[in-house]
Amino acid sequence: MRQQSQPLADRLRPQRLEDFVGQEHLLAPGKALYETIQKKDLASIILWGPPGCGKTTLAHLLAKAVQADFYTLSAVSSGVAEVRKILEKAAANRQLGKRTVLFIDEIHRFNKAQQDALLHSAEDGTITLIGATTENPSFEVISPLLSRCQVYALKPLSEEVLARVIERALQTDAQLLKANVELEDDARQALLQLSSGDARAALSALELAVKLAPVEKSGQRRLTVEHIREAVQKKPILYDRAGDYHYDTISAFIKSVRGGDPNAALHYLARMIESGEDPKFIARRLIILASEDIGNADPLGLVVATSAFTAVTYIGMPEGALVLAQATTYLASAPKSNASYKAISAARKDVQEKPLGPIPLHIRNAPTPLMAQQGYGVEYKYPHDYPENFVEQNYLPENLKEALYYQPTTNGAEAGIAERLMKWWEKYRRK
Repeated sequence: MRQQSQPLADRLRPQRLEDFVGQEHLLAPGKALYETIQKKDLASIILWGPPGCGKTTLAHLLAKAVQADFYTLSAVSSGVAEVRKILEKAAANRQLGKRTVLFIDEIHRFNKAQQDALLHSAEDGTITLIGATTENPSFEVISPLLSRCQVYALKPLSEEVLARVIERALQTDAQLLKANVELEDDARQALLQLSSGDARAALSALELAVKLAPVEKSGQRRLTVEHIREAVQKKPILYDRAGDYHYDTISAFIKSVRGGDPNAALHYLARMIESGEDPKFIARRLIILASEDIGNADPLGLVVATSAFTAVTYIGMPEGALVLAQATTYLASAPKSNASYKAISAARKDVQEKPLGPIPLHIRNAPTPLMAQQGYGVEYKYPHDYPENFVEQNYLPENLKEALYYQPTTNGAEAGIAERLMKWWEKYRRK
């Protein structure tokens, strides 16, 4: 009865390390984990990788390979009390010369006190800790615990590896064999693509698709693309609103816009939209980019970006996606300049590091007679009284009068700015 109620992914979980597929960068002969297993010298480790890449299965197999008692906890539902009970059992095992592996799934959900409780036992070898996490352990695991563990990064499964997992399920699982399943080639490809490197998602979708497919007169269940799409419903996208995938995706998005590739930018925009990212977060980043990376090469870029934020705020989603797409393609296709960004960075550095010289008297305001007597505003030249509304005079403190912060590029509208400033500067410097 239990066998029938077990999900396919659980029924198919490998029982031998030789049957584990994928992660060759860690498990191929000569690689780190392979050599560790061969020597039966497993130290505390953290397995970091996306869902469905084999973290839990690998933990089971590693414990089995070193002939250790295996205990598992979920950080979602377990606390310090459960940890301490296992540590007591591990201490007893140690007296008998037996190893204990404690596997903690989603270890990033343990708070500091819960992680602290593991420190001593992991350090003195009472337990061999295996933590699994989808989040970057550098941010989610406390430093003392992290220093006691080797971190291994697992990768999403390739379509080739997923195909092997699916084929193994079709050829070896008793329930699928009994159902007489035939997976059409197009359906197989759809299953591989929609699973996004997640073996658990692929097997769950396959199992549900079998239940959806009618039994034909021949007794066979033929799985089509429609069955697979109905089973998957929505493609799983590797994304989180506050973790690595969030930051990696927005980074790729901004770099694509900055690099002038609207197609790549739209791809990452679509990822964020489909994952439920806050559209106002995306719009805010576009406003920053419009000043930092486009600037005066296309001054309308900032107008477009701020208008996009306003529009998205007004109309929300899903229609806001159209606004974000328009702003994204405009900014990605616009001429680029970071001259304004470099200029303010250089000016702020001078303010932070150099003496703040007095503001020249001739450009100070003189609201009182005393200030006028002291020379405030004296000899100020009003630019509108001169041809081209420009007149040579110094505006910077004396110790910085040669500073040159803004150096416009020759891209887009900034080329005209560069030409105009050069004309003014040449006049000023000739004097």
